[in-house]
Amino acid sequence: MKILSYNIHKGFSFANRRFVLKRMREVLEIVDADLVLLQEVIGEHTAHARKHVDWPQESQFEFLADRLWPHHAYGRNAVYDAGHHGNAILSKHSFTSWENIDVSTNPFERRGLLHAVVEPPGSAHPLHVMCLHFDLSEYGRRKQVERLIDRIAEAVPEACPLIIAGDFNDWKQRAGTMIEERLGMREAYKTLHGRCARSFPSWWPLLRLDRIYLRGIEPVTAECLSGRPWSELSDHAALFAELAVSGYGPDSQLGVDQQPPCRRGG
Repeated sequence: MKILSYNIHKGFSFANRRFVLKRMREVLEIVDADLVLLQEVIGEHTAHARKHVDWPQESQFEFLADRLWPHHAYGRNAVYDAGHHGNAILSKHSFTSWENIDVSTNPFERRGLLHAVVEPPGSAHPLHVMCLHFDLSEYGRRKQVERLIDRIAEAVPEACPLIIAGDFNDWKQRAGTMIEERLGMREAYKTLHGRCARSFPSWWPLLRLDRIYLRGIEPVTAECLSGRPWSELSDHAALFAELAVSGYGPDSQLGVDQQPPCRRGG
């Protein structure tokens, strides 16, 4: 299974110089991931729609999902006069449920945790997928990790594989340490390369902000997509990983009378 996590910067290049959503769609389609977890996705923006002639008629997540990902979920977090933006999950596999949880800690940064349950054909258990974008402040991130831990305890059975990915804004790596120690999760790139990937800014990555955390899943490969054309698009580089999900594949179909034991989470 292939997964990509990407803060798309509302479809604009670094410093908002160019609107590049169409080019983003082209490169995302080349990667051809099974799951695409997006942050800073605009659902609607009337001012941008008037200004940019190539602004899509549909939402940004629907525009990006159009040709490859028939299933998508969107969590509206920040709402303003011109429209709204938030997180989105694009999937080649259907959702059994999804929910957006408000994890905002202050009135200036509206944040959400988008939690979806996916059932890939042949998987032994439903796959829980969480897409998030944490606060800029360490205090806010700490509170959001606590809310994340609570959500997993109440909605994700231990037998189910779990992916948490997004923009953690965690340059001090303290939120990551909490996730690893209290949830027993591993970061995909760190597992294979020793440290989390440098992902920001995309044109010269220095800060390790973007992560893909896993439980019940093994990372096979992990890359930070920071060269061209990615460096000419969002201010964040994208993270890509290939994962070995237990029971995933054509040889592990459930029997007729069997039921997946982990249908909670939406």
